[in-house]
Amino acid sequence: MADNEFVADGQAVGDGPEAPLVPGTEQADAAASDPIYGAKIAELEELANERTGDLQRLQAEYANYKRRVDRDRALARAAGVEAVVLDLLPVLDSIEAAREHGELVGGFKLVADELEKVGAKYGLVTYGELGEAFDPTLHEALMHMPYDGEHDVVVISGVMQKGVKLGDRIIRPARVGVADPE
Repeated sequence: MADNEFVADGQAVGDGPEAPLVPGTEQADAAASDPIYGAKIAELEELANERTGDLQRLQAEYANYKRRVDRDRALARAAGVEAVVLDLLPVLDSIEAAREHGELVGGFKLVADELEKVGAKYGLVTYGELGEAFDPTLHEALMHMPYDGEHDVVVISGVMQKGVKLGDRIIRPARVGVADPE
């Protein structure tokens, strides 16, 4: 049957055995009971089921691919941010030292504040304060030092270098002195 032939009033237009059968017509019902047409119908249904299965597998593969690409993109972004933060750590340490010595004034103070604000926007957090409980997963103990104050656990008695976290990930542990419980 040619591509430009049409089906009208339940009858196929055209002649020959390849004319399409419209479901629900006498001709279609008679053909369904014929073993040759029944086998052809079963073959076509099997082919349709196979194609449907192929399509479903492709859709699942595409969804998995999309999730994997999104995950990889997020990991690459996080790795890029971490690399920049690692390169900026000496600068941030210098800013902190200048602030502690009162040497951070004027325009430099504004630049330092903006830089710290941008770091915070990306999840950069410093930690390691005097009197804080010592946690070996977060802190690196360099020495024992006396500590004025009551404490029941090992506490930080001196901070040599603050620790840095990026989100939940520790970029640099805090380097501290500790005092044992009294």
